Amino acid sequence: MAVVGPLSVIFNLLLSLLVSHLHFTILTQAGEGRWEDKYPFIREASTFSSFSDSYDYIIVGGGTAGCPLAATLSTKFRVLLVERGGVPFTNANVSFMQNFHISLADTSSTSASQFFVSTDGVFNSRARILGGGTCINAGFYTRAGPSYIEKAGWDSKLVNESYPWVEKQIVQRPNLAPWQEAVRESLLEIGISPFNGFTYDHIYGTKVGGTIFDHFGRRHSAAELLASANPNKLDVLVHATVQKIDFDTSGKKPRAVGVIFKDENGKEHKAFLSTRKGSEIIVSSGAIGSPHILMLSGIGPKAELEKLNITVVLDNKFVGQGMSDNPLNTIFVPTNRPVEQSLIQTVGITKKGVYIEASSGFGQSGDSISCHHGVASAEIGQLSTIPPKQRTVEAIEAYRRSKKNIPHEAFRGGFILEKIALPLSRGNISLVTTNPDDNPSITFNYFSHPRDLKRCVNGIRIVEKIAKSKHFTNFTQCNKETLDRLLNMSVQANVNLIPKHTHNTESLEQFCKDTVITIWHYHGGCQVGKVIAPNHKVLGVHRLRVIDGSTFKESPGTNPQATVMMMGRYMGVKILRERLGKAAGL
Repeated sequence: MAVVGPLSVIFNLLLSLLVSHLHFTILTQAGEGRWEDKYPFIREASTFSSFSDSYDYIIVGGGTAGCPLAATLSTKFRVLLVERGGVPFTNANVSFMQNFHISLADTSSTSASQFFVSTDGVFNSRARILGGGTCINAGFYTRAGPSYIEKAGWDSKLVNESYPWVEKQIVQRPNLAPWQEAVRESLLEIGISPFNGFTYDHIYGTKVGGTIFDHFGRRHSAAELLASANPNKLDVLVHATVQKIDFDTSGKKPRAVGVIFKDENGKEHKAFLSTRKGSEIIVSSGAIGSPHILMLSGIGPKAELEKLNITVVLDNKFVGQGMSDNPLNTIFVPTNRPVEQSLIQTVGITKKGVYIEASSGFGQSGDSISCHHGVASAEIGQLSTIPPKQRTVEAIEAYRRSKKNIPHEAFRGGFILEKIALPLSRGNISLVTTNPDDNPSITFNYFSHPRDLKRCVNGIRIVEKIAKSKHFTNFTQCNKETLDRLLNMSVQANVNLIPKHTHNTESLEQFCKDTVITIWHYHGGCQVGKVIAPNHKVLGVHRLRVIDGSTFKESPGTNPQATVMMMGRYMGVKILRERLGKAAGL
């Protein structure tokens, strides 16, 4: 039921909160119980003083790769997992799909989502919670294609064992929403075929993928993969912010010996790595966090480290380089009535180097209207009255507040999204301060490669065809005149801080540049052959690996979370087999 009228915003928001509470109660009564009982090894970082032993593995970052990696390694060895954020289990913004946009809009210091703006002027977020990006993403689950696995040099047999290990624990088949059905039929109508049905596989055509949201709309993140751990061999510390990795530099090569972190009270601690052969520190802090931590620890471009008086442990000019983000452009299609909320469920995998996806209904609550995060913000209005150089954080906040006066009806509708599959544009990360809590300077150089821009134009033309297809007449009539208005509305929306060229929809190239946003699939910074070896060991250093999306040259499949979680499990099994042989039993 949805109420329409002056009290609709307040009523519907209260209704959604009530439903969230009921869902949580139902799930608890169904046997989930208290999270502390299920995960007794998760503790606040300030309790670390009670631990005295060294660890066989210290994993820095309890995210998409770090959680399955820790669970796997703990089956045989003593593992410490340190995570700078808190737990996701009691966070309603994380737990429920209907609050997806609220988590991204929360820019407070305790948010699960750490807001940043790239130097390109694009709003973005990085996870700050146990479970990592799986706690703040749109939930879509799909595997990488066989060619990606082959190019990565991975053992396909082990890959095909590792994906199901994830899937049986946290992945669901979605109930397809009406907006998703319309997109599916429209994709097929315009020739993005065949229809491959429901599948995790990466296949040309149109398909429905998996989701980490269950039928109650509750999220199941990578943190829940920790349930597969040996509770007697795993310690997980939350609110543990790593300051740096500690090295013994007395030998020919630096040797990682421990990790220095601060707890939630600001007190500093040091966790020691065991001296046993094979023990390692593994950095799994994500595409931004991992190169950032390496540089703060003294591994990176010498000149840059010396500028901030960081002792150089290893000069490597490639740390933080090769960063890439899959640029996203989207059209908001207003409707004449509310539409059911949905995140990514249907995807069109084209042969033109773009993917087509969709979302709906997230512009219909008072909280949505206050949100300014690109695809999650159905914003009608603009910052064009403020000169680009004056578009400060304060100006953005003032704009966000003013949007509350916009009529609620202006936010009804859904998005049709197109994103570049394999962008060729590259950027980098560089240090701004030595404070681990501060974001580094991040540049993606969107559309700096002409082929990326050409693909975007192809994608927008596909979106235009979808918006005008007969299957969207159930939601809105969209002729050429209407479509031009939609394009201009997208240009004017406050989706980034890039100077706008309104009323210029004749140039789709300019439209792509003006309306570029992120879909949070950034990767690179610690790439194979430049920062790490194929076995993920950091070049030039003993007892240190990097395992996460920072090692990717390309983002896997249409959406990376499945492959990043798989990689955590895969590398955990590989490490155990290398160290134990047949005794690994895996």
